[in-house]
Amino acid sequence: MVPVSLIGFGEAAQAFASGAGWAARGYDIAGRGADFAQSGVTAMGDNAAAVADAPLILSLVTASSALAAARDAALHLTPGSLWCDMNSVSPATKRAAAAAIDDAGGRYVDCAVMAPVHPKRRDVPILLAGDHAAAALDALAAAGFTALRVVAGAVGSAAAIKMVRSVMVKGIEALTAECLLAAHRAGVTGEVVASLGPDWAAKADYNLDRMLAHGTRRADEMDEVVATLTDLGIDPVMSRGTAARQRELGATGSNPAGLAAKLALIDPDQRQCAA
Repeated sequence: MVPVSLIGFGEAAQAFASGAGWAARGYDIAGRGADFAQSGVTAMGDNAAAVADAPLILSLVTASSALAAARDAALHLTPGSLWCDMNSVSPATKRAAAAAIDDAGGRYVDCAVMAPVHPKRRDVPILLAGDHAAAALDALAAAGFTALRVVAGAVGSAAAIKMVRSVMVKGIEALTAECLLAAHRAGVTGEVVASLGPDWAAKADYNLDRMLAHGTRRADEMDEVVATLTDLGIDPVMSRGTAARQRELGATGSNPAGLAAKLALIDPDQRQCAA
């Protein structure tokens, strides 16, 4: 079995570990003992135990914890360990994490997960960048990942692709919420959705679903997008708004089935301004 260590055990880590046949161990600051057990992963008591003597480590924590996780793990890494940073953070954050891992003798890899982990799991597209990307490609392929691609450039290149793409992907989600909220408030939802095209009822439902289920995490990622654009000298006007709208919907704590139920949830006032 392939030895893999997991730092963080949320949705992505669980999706990757499920049915993988890894000799896996991991650590999550939230505990998640039942989740580890269900996935066949040995839960460790801390970062040190999770990364000690580990040849392949996947970092899958929250965006706000990515740098701290790397710095903590760097204190305990075995030289030569591959640290695959799969977190949705800015190129600058990845470069700072890389400095910590590389200074400790590890091999840092900038990894960008380019689609939802469900239903694809280990078939999800992942971009790899940095000096150790080729070695990571071989190690991750041996661990069952099938859609890997090395992109040109140093650490931060894969992150830049992910961050800039998120301006569009998560921005469209936020625009969908704003558009449909206004349509619902005005009592013209059916007409607006129909005017956008035959697929838009399903698209709108999906976009709202992503925000209601993962809006808090996606807002944290958009904060990293804002940092990325700022570093590039671009005023992130739209991305700030996207972060706010994602965070607002993610805080609802519910995700009912169907577009009508979702609109009723995000617009409890339900005023009807026009027929």
